[in-house]
Amino acid sequence: MWKNKNIAEKVLARPSEWTGVKEEKKRRRGPYPLLQLCLGALLIFAAVVPENHLYRESSGQQTAQDPVMPVIRSENGETLESEVVQSKVKTDPLNLNAHAAVLLDGDTGRILYGKNEKKVLPMASTTKIMTCILALENSGLDTEVEISDRAASMPEVKLHAGKGEKYRLEDLLYSLMLESHNDTAVAIAEAVGGSVEDFADMMNRKAAELGCDDTYFLTPNGLDAEDKESGKIHSTTAADLARILRYCIVLSPAKEEFLAITRAPSHAFSDLSGIRSFSCVNHNALLTSMEGAVSGKTGFTGKAGYCYVGAVKKDEKLFIAALLGCGWPPHKTYKWQDVRKLVTYGDKNFEYKEIEKKGLGEETAVLVENGVESRVKVEIGTEHADKNSLRVLLGNDEKVQVRTKIAKSLHAPVREGTPVGQRDYMVDGIVIDSDPVVTAGNVELWDFEYAEKIVMEKFWM
Repeated sequence: MWKNKNIAEKVLARPSEWTGVKEEKKRRRGPYPLLQLCLGALLIFAAVVPENHLYRESSGQQTAQDPVMPVIRSENGETLESEVVQSKVKTDPLNLNAHAAVLLDGDTGRILYGKNEKKVLPMASTTKIMTCILALENSGLDTEVEISDRAASMPEVKLHAGKGEKYRLEDLLYSLMLESHNDTAVAIAEAVGGSVEDFADMMNRKAAELGCDDTYFLTPNGLDAEDKESGKIHSTTAADLARILRYCIVLSPAKEEFLAITRAPSHAFSDLSGIRSFSCVNHNALLTSMEGAVSGKTGFTGKAGYCYVGAVKKDEKLFIAALLGCGWPPHKTYKWQDVRKLVTYGDKNFEYKEIEKKGLGEETAVLVENGVESRVKVEIGTEHADKNSLRVLLGNDEKVQVRTKIAKSLHAPVREGTPVGQRDYMVDGIVIDSDPVVTAGNVELWDFEYAEKIVMEKFWM
């Protein structure tokens, strides 16, 4: 009961000195012995009543923004451990030609089907979707681009732009995405990043931002390349490549410009002098051969084989397919067969379902250390509280799992609306939606100044 006996004894023995280190407070309270006696009694009461938590020991100075020991619960009260997300498809029932493949849900970024989806492989000219989106996000379409000697020396396939010639960036982006010109890619990289190497750094930073940790860019055009120091090659995974295209067409602030360029059937332009004229034709055959095709990019090198990343919309479902190592000459059409298999699989096996969202129980609360109240109620953040349902693409046997993470305790003072946890909605361990859990009220710190305030209100006001 007397957990803080030493503190209580000090208060009784020398009440006039229980003021901390501030001498001005000591002088101010000196003429009021009755007030000091009342304060001493109040502190003794606080020390012997555990529910006040005034002197509860803590292993560290935690704040409301730094909660202790998160408690993770499912809706049925079970404790959930963090899960290692594994491939949804362990085998390849679709019998795909590609060495690695992914079918991604465009809405959530969830993998619906995977074959060696995390295997690191070269990706050829599918690289250029990253080159294009970075150029759109970091430069204006009217930016003047001058062709360097390095750009002009790139191998086929190329625009054959001459050293010193100048072009509008927008025209070169059509050359990049419709015809997959390698010289154009280098010219764009130098105009946007300053050099090929600096632009590659931009590409890798963006990949990291998107969570594409298994992707490594060395060139803006996707030609096979190796870093001599690290031994790493220009490469990605099917999963990362699909995520990058999802960013380009769903999340990027430049998504409309990206779609306009990659969907165009053709584009004609001239250099800025008006002397040379060019015409580009879109080589993404899926746009004209498959209903609902949205965007995409082909690629091929000797090491990478035929590669493809593309998006197809079936009614309200947006599917993103990525293929790496999908055959070598003469099997150029294997990629179209694989895309059709993936999209058909997704369309047949996944449907949108409405999932009801439930609020937290009225009595859900978090312990408060050193607070005037021992607990504070918590609730779903107000900006999310009116969202009563979640619409998600699910397989026939899939269910949404709900996980609520709430801090075990907080350190006073606590302010209303302080984030203390999160409610996650998951499928196969993948978080598809989250709502914040916040405090529903304030709890003041029970310290000497607060005690003084209470005594003043009780005895002197």
